[in-house]
Amino acid sequence: MLSIIKSFALNGIDGHEVKVEVDIHSGLPGFEITGLGDKAVKESKERVKSAIKNSGFLLSPKDITVNLSPADMKKEGSHFDLPIAIGILCATGQLGVTQTKEYAYVGELSLDGSLSRVKGILSMLTEAKEVGIKKVIIPVSNAIEACYIDGVEVYAFDNLADACAHVNGEKTVLPIEQKEISTISKNTHYEEDFKFVKGQAFAKRALEIAAAGGHNILLIGPPGGGKTMLAKCIPSILPQMSPKECLETTKIHSISNKADEFKGIITNRPFRTPHHTSSRIALVGGGSSALPGEISLAHNGVLFLDEFLEYARGTVEILRQPLESKNVAVARAMRTITYPADFMLVASMNPCPCGHYGSKINECSCNPNSISKYMSRMSGPMLDRIDLHIEVEAVTYDELSDTSESEHSFAIKERVNKARSIQHSRFNGQEFLSNASMSHASLKKYCALDEKSEELLRRVFDKLGLSARAYSRILKVARTIADLDNKENIVFNHLAEAISYRSLDRAYWK
Repeated sequence: MLSIIKSFALNGIDGHEVKVEVDIHSGLPGFEITGLGDKAVKESKERVKSAIKNSGFLLSPKDITVNLSPADMKKEGSHFDLPIAIGILCATGQLGVTQTKEYAYVGELSLDGSLSRVKGILSMLTEAKEVGIKKVIIPVSNAIEACYIDGVEVYAFDNLADACAHVNGEKTVLPIEQKEISTISKNTHYEEDFKFVKGQAFAKRALEIAAAGGHNILLIGPPGGGKTMLAKCIPSILPQMSPKECLETTKIHSISNKADEFKGIITNRPFRTPHHTSSRIALVGGGSSALPGEISLAHNGVLFLDEFLEYARGTVEILRQPLESKNVAVARAMRTITYPADFMLVASMNPCPCGHYGSKINECSCNPNSISKYMSRMSGPMLDRIDLHIEVEAVTYDELSDTSESEHSFAIKERVNKARSIQHSRFNGQEFLSNASMSHASLKKYCALDEKSEELLRRVFDKLGLSARAYSRILKVARTIADLDNKENIVFNHLAEAISYRSLDRAYWK
């Protein structure tokens, strides 16, 4: 007898409907799975056989053939266990065909028949909604994550026996209660807050601008100057994620098995800090399963690269394309997967091998050749993609011992939110919502300069030998400064401040 069960496959962060076809007929006992499945799919036949027997059902010694359609799509993961088991029970008459067809099924089976958590449940439920599937059965451990997708009735079970009892009408279970992302209590307390940062007024101002416009930023200074602490404070001043951003971010973390099982949905912007020994695959994604890398896990958040020049040059240079396109394509045999990678790059580095070049407190022990060789680890094109280059001075004893409290992150975040609100209104209806992502057409429209400002930028461009990309970055930063100042147009002071954040690269690289 033939049965057809609905399920889903994952391709990147997108779900795709899959038909699990089960055919059981007389012949020598056997169990074959076709349809381009990976090793986890191939091994499911052993889990399924044990789960069916240990759940109180019969598994007759017949020839079983399972096909995952479409057969030319790569299938990965253990979540096909449940639909395969349901298909076998339906084909052997132990489950009603009519009732079974109402549902789609996702879940990994243990040998005792219990259902285990699977990855990518949000992507699968989103696909179910798009193709018109109204009911989906999933493991109970995925229930918290699944309750944020509306338009689909989701039923969660602990084991195969309970799921089958529900499908057969022997035990009725209500669908899980759906929730709105807006009702989630968001974490407004951060361990790192700008109120704990002593001194560094110039750097804090630059970080506020970067957060307000979504700009990339590079912090240059001696060891122990507070670069890492400043970077860790950035999430405390970033705007809260929208429901769309929450779902998009959670999808990426879910398929990487990094989603919070108890919270279900990610509501705070990611802050990823890969070690400088990380490989290219760890950073951009890939491997045998083509999973997302750190730059995609940082989507809608911050990617912090500490000790920037200690990363392998090839690893750093691979960021150039994602910084422009806001996505990354991971190519593997038989398929190419595109992951979103719209992140704010925050990097920190020492100005020389000893770390004290240009310091007003400690003397540098490096010779000019070693400094030049050290700084040459970063290319000009990579530097051009970083909007602000900030010099972080060492903190003095008087600043550290000062008992007065600095401005709280909450106050800075209010100004950032106002600037972002201006940008959202300005770019309403467009694909981008921040100044850092402005198109060339928008740059010309919203970053017009008066005659005095135009002359200043012309002189700086010629004197420092800036690239066309650096020119546009200066204008974008100036636009953000004007937004923080609640000004409709960029004026001379806004442009002059933006230029001051770009001069360091020529001081070091020329």
